[in-house]
Amino acid sequence: MGSGYPGAMGHREDLLAGAKRCLEEKGWSRTTARDIVAASGANLASIGYHYGSKDALMREALFAAMGDWADDVQRSLEVDDPAGGDQDTALRERFETRWTRVLELFGKHQAMWQSQLEAILQVRHDPELRAAFGRAQPEGRQGLVGLIHGIDERDVDEETSRVMGSFYMTLVSGMIVQMAIDPELMPGAHDLVEAMRRIVGDVPAGPDALPAPDAPASPAG
Repeated sequence: MGSGYPGAMGHREDLLAGAKRCLEEKGWSRTTARDIVAASGANLASIGYHYGSKDALMREALFAAMGDWADDVQRSLEVDDPAGGDQDTALRERFETRWTRVLELFGKHQAMWQSQLEAILQVRHDPELRAAFGRAQPEGRQGLVGLIHGIDERDVDEETSRVMGSFYMTLVSGMIVQMAIDPELMPGAHDLVEAMRRIVGDVPAGPDALPAPDAPASPAG
């Protein structure tokens, strides 16, 4: 079945790739439709045909670039979990190891994160962009839990996604801001673990390490 548009085959993908390239080279605010056309080899009319508008294309390109970062992190995290020690220690070591790799890839994808920060600052005046970020939140939370805990994100339950995923997303957001100001200000994974230890006395092992509801409470003393 024909596309109904001359040269349409491949234009959608070319436009998306071109928009992602513009996000990396020019950022969210400075990219124009003509920039995307120049980067993609397509034409202005094809933006409207395939995406409806330049803004819609930019939104899709931004979230696609964020997906590329997650894929890059996932590939880099294909290592064995820390072995030995008690559960609390294993979780701390896993967090520190995996978050260190996440931070390493922040630098590689720095331009994308800066574009995301620019976009976030526009959501107050762009309801469609705000809605797009809102729709992406649940999947983003699940994905971060999967990355940090070394599990399939499809196995992350709603409560864990809400609690732990929101926490990790807050860490990521803070890192984006600090990186935009000065990458040297970004704390390392060990510093984050130490901060959590000082706040709560130790890093909790999570719901799966808590006693069952019917288990007797430990005697005080």
